[in-house]
Amino acid sequence: MRLLLAICISFCALLGSAQNYYMFVGTYTTAKSKGIYVFRFNSKNGEVSYVSNTDSCTNPSFLSVSPNGKYLYAVNETGRELPGHVSTFEFDKTKGKLSFLSQQLSGGDDPCFVTTDQSGHWVIVGNYSGGSLAAFPVNGDGSLQPYTQLIQHKGSSANKQRQEKAHVHATFFSPDHQYILAPDLGMDKVMVYQFNAANKKPLKPATVPFTASAPGSGPRHIAFHPNKKFAYLVEEMSGTVKTFAYNNGVLKTLQTIATHPDTFKGQPGSADIHISPDGKFLYASNRGDENNLAIFSIDAATGKLTTIGYQPIAGQQPRNFIIDPSGKYLLVANQKTNNIVVFKRDMQTGLLQPTLQQIEVPNPVCLQMLEKE
Repeated sequence: MRLLLAICISFCALLGSAQNYYMFVGTYTTAKSKGIYVFRFNSKNGEVSYVSNTDSCTNPSFLSVSPNGKYLYAVNETGRELPGHVSTFEFDKTKGKLSFLSQQLSGGDDPCFVTTDQSGHWVIVGNYSGGSLAAFPVNGDGSLQPYTQLIQHKGSSANKQRQEKAHVHATFFSPDHQYILAPDLGMDKVMVYQFNAANKKPLKPATVPFTASAPGSGPRHIAFHPNKKFAYLVEEMSGTVKTFAYNNGVLKTLQTIATHPDTFKGQPGSADIHISPDGKFLYASNRGDENNLAIFSIDAATGKLTTIGYQPIAGQQPRNFIIDPSGKYLLVANQKTNNIVVFKRDMQTGLLQPTLQQIEVPNPVCLQMLEKE
């Protein structure tokens, strides 16, 4: 009986832990923001509560959590007279507080994306205005060494105002962490690099070094299907999602579908893209004149998308959003209206239902979660 009781208590504790997460919020600090904000998120009821924030961190617009959960990496999205940087913070899971560890030059202006390899030994950063990506070795204490590799993109595309040169918008690892896929808005290409963690310069062009988008599309972010067979690219300027068959660094186009209805006549401004944990639904955020989330179902056999609806987001400029690990909730960061909105997901239909949860955060642009121990 005592053994059974102990097992029940342990199971309940484990279940409770899996329902509680820390949520990190990256922001722009041009107004009232102090930098990075830390919240608790309960995936059982969707409740969000404030924990802490950094006291000074310039424009930590995009974040990445280390695989062991001990460190947080943030780009400092600045340029020109104040060159771009990437910062390291140590995270105290007990207190829910971040402590600054180190900072390195990002290698280019306006870094907008950061990611960590599965071993935790490398951090890869994309510099938007610099049109480059940089690879940083990670020290044992989580701090970064100066970058050992800087890859400069060169090229332009149809829109002479926004695509006058290369603009690296992201650096995504493939599911097996053997490749980096770097959507370049300025070049209308997704550049592909092989990744080898054992090398001092870990990146080299893949056998098929890029996949092109239609001129003027503006590739931005990528989401991989849980089955690892399909990849999806949101194209900012055309307001489209491109479906690919994916295999060993090679992208084969299957479909291009709009993130807005045929009747929409405004300027597209697509931003982020995510897939539900069960692989059944895909969501894409629209800024500009729309301010909504496009919702698609995913055909399990072909990977192709079917539009099933559009969800207003109770705010403006929805940049980044996140689906919690349980798949029950979707949270949207609205940059212009300084709020994060919590939606409940219908697991069967994929549609979203607004909740009473809205959190005020100055200029939120990135959301990341970490399981709370």
